Amino acid sequence: MNIRENIERFTEELEKNGTRLCAVSKTKPVEDIKEAYEAGQRVFGENKAQEMAAKQEELPDDIQWHMIGHLQRNKVKYIAPFVSLIHSVDSERLLREVNKQGAKAERVIPCLLQVHIAEEETKFGLDREEVLALLKPETLQELPNVEIRGLMGMATNTDDEALVRKEFKSLKGLFDEIKENHSSEQVTMKELSMGMSGDYQIAMEEGSTLVRIGSAIFGARNYD
Repeated sequence: MNIRENIERFTEELEKNGTRLCAVSKTKPVEDIKEAYEAGQRVFGENKAQEMAAKQEELPDDIQWHMIGHLQRNKVKYIAPFVSLIHSVDSERLLREVNKQGAKAERVIPCLLQVHIAEEETKFGLDREEVLALLKPETLQELPNVEIRGLMGMATNTDDEALVRKEFKSLKGLFDEIKENHSSEQVTMKELSMGMSGDYQIAMEEGSTLVRIGSAIFGARNYD
């Protein structure tokens, strides 16, 4: 598995569509991340807060660390000082904890609201009404240390490309609606995170700004 070649190939393909690569480095050693870094990659996605914090200490300061996995409220403190983007805000309680830890770290933490678009019940996420409720001015004024930078969603894990496209299209529709009607200094709507190794091309065609690709870059993961 040639990490450099994979990074260069994906970057070239994505840039034609104005989409950026989040290289999913979860469970991967620091050496693999260094190899991707040396190939020019700067955005890396992790799904465990303490693993991300440990890697952040060992690697260059200009890396942008993205939290892409389900985030427990008691783990936010480990990443609040440095995380570049949290993709997986799936509840008001989590958003309030991010705000609290952002205040302690004296910074505004960029977040994406995770929307449930898949048919699988196992996926996390907010529904449309819950997303819009979080964007109410009276809610946001209590959360000065978060920026809502966009939305994230995971499509159903299926070979039915029409279904995957429909789910991504629905998320893009909600993204556009929020951008048009709810944008503010705190709701910037710059990022639409959708698409992984198996469906990134459809996501890209449907307007994704960030795709999350791991195994196609680093090879199969080793889980303990």
